[in-house]
Amino acid sequence: MSQPPMISCPLKQTNEIDWVYPLKAHIRQAYGDDPDRYTEECNTLNRLRQDMRGAGKDSAAGRDLLYRYYGQLELLDLRFPVDENHIKISFTWFDAFTHKPISQYSLAYEKASIIFNISAVLSCHAANQNRFEDAGLKTAYHSFQAAAGMFTYINENFLHAPSTDLSRETVKTLISIMLAQGQEVFLQKQVADGKKVGLLAKLASQASYLYGQAVEGIQENVQRGVFDKLWVQVAQVKHHSSTSLAQYYQALADDDANAHGMAIARLQSAEVEGRDALRIAAAFPSSVSPNSYLNSDTGACLADASKKHLANVQERLTAFNKDNDFIYHQNIPAETTLSVIPKLPAAKAIPVSDLYQGQDIQRIIGPDIFQKLVPMSVTESASLYDEEKAKLVRAEAENVETANGEMAASLDYLKLPDSLNILKGGMDQESSVDERFRAWCEELAGHEHFGQAFDQLSADKSTINGFLDRCTKQLDMEESICEKMRSKYGAEWTQQPSSRLTSTLWSDIQSYRGAIEEASSSDAQLLNTARQYESDFDEMRSAGETDEADVLYQRAMQKAGASRSKSRNGVTSPASPQEGCLLDDDYGEGGMTVPDQIAKVEDLLKRLSLIKRDRMQVLRDLKEKAQGDDISNVLILNKKSIANHESRLFQVELEKYRPHQNRLLQGTHKQTALMKELTKAYGDLLQDKRVRSEQLRYESFTRQRNQVATKYQRVFQAFNGLVDGLERAHSFYSEMKDTVENLERNVESFVSNRRSEGAQLLGQIERDKANYSGGQADRERDRLRDLMERMSMDPSSSPTKTSTPRPTQASRPSQTQEPYSSKFQPPPSSNHHPRPSSNPNTAPPPQSVASLPRGYPQQPAAGGIQGERMGEAGGLPSVNDPYNPMAYPYQSALSAPPAGQGVYYHNHVQAPHHSYPQQAYPQHSQYPHQGYVPPPPPPGPPPSSQMNFGNPEISHPSGSGGYAYHQPPRGSATQHGQQDPWAGLNAWK
Repeated sequence: MSQPPMISCPLKQTNEIDWVYPLKAHIRQAYGDDPDRYTEECNTLNRLRQDMRGAGKDSAAGRDLLYRYYGQLELLDLRFPVDENHIKISFTWFDAFTHKPISQYSLAYEKASIIFNISAVLSCHAANQNRFEDAGLKTAYHSFQAAAGMFTYINENFLHAPSTDLSRETVKTLISIMLAQGQEVFLQKQVADGKKVGLLAKLASQASYLYGQAVEGIQENVQRGVFDKLWVQVAQVKHHSSTSLAQYYQALADDDANAHGMAIARLQSAEVEGRDALRIAAAFPSSVSPNSYLNSDTGACLADASKKHLANVQERLTAFNKDNDFIYHQNIPAETTLSVIPKLPAAKAIPVSDLYQGQDIQRIIGPDIFQKLVPMSVTESASLYDEEKAKLVRAEAENVETANGEMAASLDYLKLPDSLNILKGGMDQESSVDERFRAWCEELAGHEHFGQAFDQLSADKSTINGFLDRCTKQLDMEESICEKMRSKYGAEWTQQPSSRLTSTLWSDIQSYRGAIEEASSSDAQLLNTARQYESDFDEMRSAGETDEADVLYQRAMQKAGASRSKSRNGVTSPASPQEGCLLDDDYGEGGMTVPDQIAKVEDLLKRLSLIKRDRMQVLRDLKEKAQGDDISNVLILNKKSIANHESRLFQVELEKYRPHQNRLLQGTHKQTALMKELTKAYGDLLQDKRVRSEQLRYESFTRQRNQVATKYQRVFQAFNGLVDGLERAHSFYSEMKDTVENLERNVESFVSNRRSEGAQLLGQIERDKANYSGGQADRERDRLRDLMERMSMDPSSSPTKTSTPRPTQASRPSQTQEPYSSKFQPPPSSNHHPRPSSNPNTAPPPQSVASLPRGYPQQPAAGGIQGERMGEAGGLPSVNDPYNPMAYPYQSALSAPPAGQGVYYHNHVQAPHHSYPQQAYPQHSQYPHQGYVPPPPPPGPPPSSQMNFGNPEISHPSGSGGYAYHQPPRGSATQHGQQDPWAGLNAWK
């Protein structure tokens, strides 16, 4: 038995094209990428089109090739603009019915042709199925609907068809044919399944309606020369057969409803339609045209089916008439008065989007060939979707954090679960040593006592004070001597007063003493702290060294308990081992026991913990899913359908996270309910008098523990403060020692230079006095000689005679000549000669006066003072000898320094360690020669022959500016050359 024939659509044919070169050129120009990287992708697309051209009509492999090529064209269209203005490729396709070639540069034409071929292959595939089997029926039903969906997509998206087969009228007719045949296949399946006749009548009525539309469209296209006229006959036969089937099944339904007259009328109408179908099928030609794409036995199959159906209708009509004549006697209404049979559509066009979202189609299409090239628009849309995902995840994370915070705050307010330990005998565990206390003891272990550190501070302070005392003594001595000499010589003592030069030194000494006094106060505070916590330091140090921190901690806890926690009867508050715990007590009171109440609270805490853990796991799953969620492919596939409607697509895609959100919300609701139950259960537990007693004991124990921790924390902080304070103190005293040592060196340099300056000034004063006395005696002799000559009675000595000229001032010994005669020979060395000093700071005499700038004296060298008188008087101290105020024994009253004295320069430059401070002196005209040592001031007139003050072979400069020089002893340091003797002093200005 053959099955009824079906109409299938022919395929379009095409010419070969090349995708490779145009795509590479566009990749180089538009994307700026290396086209050679995409050679394989271009070749793959080219092979797909070649394979598509050979797809067969009734071939599953050909259908899959078309599916894949079209899917890749859709993805390609999102990246490459194929048209006349960009990628210019000529697509040539032949009309499926007229076979005329049509060429265009539009990719839409290529896609429309591919969709048309997909629909044609689907129709052929459905028509050739064995519909006597369930699998064949299902495949044919789906394929006819898919073909109708493809044709519908062409009509909706390609408005200006370049060929007849793609025109709206042609495609609309093909849609009607595909849907009518799909409805017919579904009706066959329901008949085979034995469904109710009422349902079958409605399905047949819809098939009749669809075939009626198809007949009208086919007749129009036949007149246009598009379809073959045999398609009209096939559609007419099926239209009449479907109408006859609808009346036939409705008649059976009416007969079941006791409408026997109406059933007979419908059977009569079915008979008429059946005869028309048989008449058209009988006129079908035995040989069919190739353009009809029908089999040669199509006419015979239609005729057989029509005859069989007509025989069934006539048999039922005879039976119904007989029963009505003998039994029911109902009137038979006219055919025109029969009601219209309702229609039940079963075949619908499957949209292309639904068709391509199926897993099978996605597997057939395969991955995106050019997935490495992502359009900018898709990237922007994906970024917007990522932001929507991030908002969702952040909102859920905030909800989770809020829920966890509420749980933690509630448990902290109830002091759970720690407070359960005291009810379960957990105080013993709480009495273990605090880890912070153990760390503090280990920190103090091995640390030395602070006594040595304080002794060292005292020693450093004493050393610094000794330096300052010596500096003070030297400055006082120098000032005292200067003022004594000024009171003795009056205006002749032109040395600058010390008070004008030592203000900086005295200011530094006072500031250093003040700093030492402040440091002493800080040291006293540190010492008081060390004495206050000395016993605690020793205990903690010993505990850390012997690893007995727990013993010390327990002893401290016992002391705290003994001092604070005595009960009324004198028993300490910490639980003793003999007291047991509440879990061991059962007072036999009504209601739940304490252990049962504790177990209930623990169970609620465990359930809350599980809720929190599950919530965190759901949140992690949500984050992982959101992190791996990439809808770029979805955006690419739906780029044109979701234009300007991304938000709706985002909402649809975000629905995948709805299960996670619901689980998190449910967990929050469960937590709220459990927290209420826990609060009530724990409140009831705390109201128990046994629990209140234990709670009071635990609070007392907690106070003791906090007291011990606070005490030893204070001790440890004091220890750290002492260590830091002592380190700072040692650093301070070390820096201060260096500073006062430099101060002492500068003071010594200053005093030494002042002493040298005073010695030179004293020698000049004595020479001036000696010169003044000698000139006065010569003038007196001249005066007496003149007087004697006037009074002489000797004629030879009359005034008319030329007298011996008086010596003029120029002939007298002047200040530039030797002030002493050659008869004064230096006496032998005396044992009282001061021992020369080898101080390296003493600079040698300058070699040339011209090498010093004007106003700067030439520094004298250190040398011994010769002469017995000098030895007996103690001599003038050398520059390097300790400053002895008894070297100048005159104790006259102090007098103010004369006005007009020069001042020292205030532009100070730090001098090297071995140089003297440089100081400006009053201007002098001459400088004493090397080897001259001035004597101390004599009590009376200068001696005539008792003392030699210098070497007679060496001339000494005269005048008020003459300076004495000290001859450096052999072996003294003379390698320093010329140096400024007042450079060190300038540093103190």
